[in-house]
Amino acid sequence: MPQHFMEPVKQGKVRDIYDLGQHFLFVASDRISAFDSVLGSEIPDKGKVLNKISVFWFEKTGEIVPNHVVESNFDRFPEKLKKFEFLKDRSMIVKKAEIFPVECIVRGYLVGSGYKEYSKNGQVCGYPLPRGLKIASRLEMPIFTPSTKAESGHDENINFNRMVEIVGADTAAKLRDASLNLYRYAADYALERGIIIADTKFEFGIIDGEICVVDEILTPDSSRFWPADRYREGENPPSFDKQYVRDWLEESGWDKQPPAPSLPSEIVARTREKYIEAYELLTGKRM
Repeated sequence: MPQHFMEPVKQGKVRDIYDLGQHFLFVASDRISAFDSVLGSEIPDKGKVLNKISVFWFEKTGEIVPNHVVESNFDRFPEKLKKFEFLKDRSMIVKKAEIFPVECIVRGYLVGSGYKEYSKNGQVCGYPLPRGLKIASRLEMPIFTPSTKAESGHDENINFNRMVEIVGADTAAKLRDASLNLYRYAADYALERGIIIADTKFEFGIIDGEICVVDEILTPDSSRFWPADRYREGENPPSFDKQYVRDWLEESGWDKQPPAPSLPSEIVARTREKYIEAYELLTGKRM
C-alpha cells in the first residue's frame, strides 16, 4: 500500500479493511496464505482476481441472498479514493454488518477434513453418509457443515445443534438455507463452464435487520475449484488455487511454523495462471 494511504482497521491474511465512516473499503491484496501462515511471496494480480470473482458472484446472486456491496466500480468511487489507482479492480465499498460468529460451509463432494472425519466414523459434522464413499466422491445432496470462527489457529467443525446454541434456531436455519441455495446455484453455473465447486464457505451478517452475505464469495480462496475434465472419483483432483503452493510447501521441509518461506518464481507464475484461468472460465471475460 502507498505510505500515505489510510491505516487499515483490520488486516487479514489476504484482505485489508479500511473505515470510510458509514461504510468499509475492502482491499484484496496479492498476499497468499497456506497452512495458516502468510507466505513470504505474493502472487501478482491475485487480489484483483479474487475481488473480481466476488463481484461477479455478488451480482449474480443478489436475488438469492442480499449482500453487503455498495460499489465495486472504481470509476464511481468517492473522489478522495480515485487518486489511489492501486485500488482499481481489487477493492469494493461495502456496508457495515454485524457478523455472525460461524463459518457457513457447504460440501458437495467428500474431501479435506470432511473425508478425514468420514474415514474415521462414517459421518461429517453429525451427518451420517453412505458407506463405501471415496475421496472426492460426489455427495447425493450437498450438506451444510458449519464451523466456529477462530481469530487465530484453526476453525473447529461443529454440528448443526451446536450452531443453534450459538446463533439461535431460527437464524441457524436461515443461514443454512441461504448457504445451500447459494451453493446449488453457483455449483450448477460453474459446472456448465468446466469448474466443479467441491465445497465453499460463506460469511453472513445482519445489515439493517436483514441477513446478508459478506466478505468474499465463491472464490478459489474460499472454495475448492476443480477442473471438471480432470475429475476422477477416488483421486484428489488438482485445484484452481493454491495446489502448486501447498505441494511445494509439503515437499520443502518447512515445519509449518511462522515465518513461512518465499516461493520459487515458477510456483508463483503457475499459481497466478490458475487463479486467472478460474476467473476467465467462470466469467467468460479476459483478465
